[in-house]
Amino acid sequence: MGTLNAGGSLKDGRSWPLGAHWDGSGVNFALFSAHAERVELCIFEGDAVVHTLHLPRCTDQVWHGYLPGAAPGLCYAYRVHGPNAPGHRFDPRRLLVDPYARELAGNFSYDAFPPPASVLKARVVDEAFDWGSDKPPATPWADSVLYEIHVKGATYKHPGVPEALRGTYAGLASPAMLEHFRRLGITAVNLLPVHYFLDEERLRHAGLSNYWGYNTLAFFAPEARYAARTDGQSVISEFRSMVRTLHAAGIEVILDVVFNHTAETDENGPTVSFRGIDNSSYYRLPAGNPNIYENFSGCGNTFNLAHPRVLQLVMDALRYWVEEMHVDGFRFDLAATLTRDSCFLAAVRQDPLLARAKMIAEPWDLGPDGYHLGRFPPGWGEWNDRFRDVTRAFWLTGEAETAVMAQRVAGSSEIFRHNGRAPQAGVNFITAHDGFTLRDLVSYQHKHNELNGENNRDGHGHNLSWNCGEEGESSDPIVRQRRYHLERALLTSLFVAQGVPMLQGGDELGRTQSGNNNAYCQDNALTWIDWQHADTELIEFTAGLIRLRQRFSQLRSSTWLTGQINARGKRDIVWWHPGGREMSGTDWHSPPRGALAFFLAPEVTADAGENAQTLLVLINRDSDAQTFHLPPGSWQQVCDSSSSAPFANSLSRVDTSLVAARSVQLLAQE
Repeated sequence: MGTLNAGGSLKDGRSWPLGAHWDGSGVNFALFSAHAERVELCIFEGDAVVHTLHLPRCTDQVWHGYLPGAAPGLCYAYRVHGPNAPGHRFDPRRLLVDPYARELAGNFSYDAFPPPASVLKARVVDEAFDWGSDKPPATPWADSVLYEIHVKGATYKHPGVPEALRGTYAGLASPAMLEHFRRLGITAVNLLPVHYFLDEERLRHAGLSNYWGYNTLAFFAPEARYAARTDGQSVISEFRSMVRTLHAAGIEVILDVVFNHTAETDENGPTVSFRGIDNSSYYRLPAGNPNIYENFSGCGNTFNLAHPRVLQLVMDALRYWVEEMHVDGFRFDLAATLTRDSCFLAAVRQDPLLARAKMIAEPWDLGPDGYHLGRFPPGWGEWNDRFRDVTRAFWLTGEAETAVMAQRVAGSSEIFRHNGRAPQAGVNFITAHDGFTLRDLVSYQHKHNELNGENNRDGHGHNLSWNCGEEGESSDPIVRQRRYHLERALLTSLFVAQGVPMLQGGDELGRTQSGNNNAYCQDNALTWIDWQHADTELIEFTAGLIRLRQRFSQLRSSTWLTGQINARGKRDIVWWHPGGREMSGTDWHSPPRGALAFFLAPEVTADAGENAQTLLVLINRDSDAQTFHLPPGSWQQVCDSSSSAPFANSLSRVDTSLVAARSVQLLAQE
């Protein structure tokens, strides 16, 4: 770590940038605390504090000092002294993690205080990295296909990934995974949280862990448990190498980020960082009782982005991951929390560095007026849970009528079409990490979360699922055929809909969690993708749908479908009655049972040739086959979701097409 100055004291240093930064000669330390009375920098050798140095200056509520001779590798923590008053939780006995830490060392324990021998501390890092010719793929929103995946679960059981790399950043960028990504045709991996996080105390006592990682402690530090650390690489270098490799394959990297709460949880939780540095600044506290926390996250506390320094931390973290780690975007967990009483959205919108990043909101939280779907500004994508619920209800429970399904397929314009927003404002999905997998959605009527240790009380109870006649695994051929058809019908609905499709990793190969719809604490074979028993036919079917989406530009239109005549002299969309006529107003009030059809004209674009084809989509959710009378012309089948060879059938049809039960057909006009 270099040679410390003989006097064991700090020079004044400067109040910016926040965090610990090496300049080649020493390290500058800067820590924000509006209410601290004194701050001590604790220097470690191994697990022992060997130097305790007072930060000599406080400028604009930032405590700072410069340590000559210090270098990357130095481990440190803070002790913060402050007033004993309501809303404050200062305790100088506690060693606290720097909120700007780039890398953490040591281990955290709930079991002892004062801290046991091994504690968490920050490590000074060297930011140098050879990015080579790396550049972001910059995939347009309209062409994006997102793939939600867990870093560990994606590769831990993959026989094609070297054993030493399974479950790691390096494993995710291994040739075997790149081959699968290319085979599918996805354009971006959306990684579940990779910021350094803690397992909750109750989970540790139960012998479980926070597998998903939605319990962040350090917003700048990549999670060390996903690092293989091969060839002496640091965690940061391994993460960067993963990004560089994925970029070279044309794949963007989007991070799931958790800025709505922290791992310090409620008033009975641990004091590890923010709480001991400046509790009343970092967290939202009720005016009438500042000794507890507002809890809009459901996780015990709410991060206070209404405070300018807390907002600064979040913005600095986002810029760091874009500029220094080269990630391409973020999915914000419980994003409604970030907007409450804060300038977060305005800060993001004006930031020139973040302008190129994809921003995706989970547009709700548990606070008052917490459902914000459709209320984010231009440039943002939003998880469209209306698409999820209506598509499930249409295919699985019969609770959604064709008119509502038509709205979702057409991009949910009544939700997102405002302020110049495009159809890509809606991120469509059938399943995500939180809930059933696709296979379980058609195999379980009820959640089965007993392994979580909460007596099956956790997880959502209204899943709009259908077990197709038997709960769980089945050998009944009728049940199995229903599931076969419905999985493919649901996937087809996802990829023919306007908006940005998001596929949950593993759904394309039949991954099951045995009916657990809240597997956040299951770091085991229940959640890891089982590659050896992959449904290869389903993989090929999913890949074929993505190829069709790329082939037909009208499936990824960047303008809203209106039914108006375009420059080609055709209407961009026509809703078609199975009886062989255009749908009328009265038809929508009493539509054909379980049937929906529409055709999409080719887009008017510079690269759309004269031979661009009109695409016809025929949807039959009924339990019996239905005959659709086709629009005038000759039509070639390009997909039949019910077929064992769904893309091989090139039959031409002129008058009618028989659509199998619970299936979708796509036909292109010859």
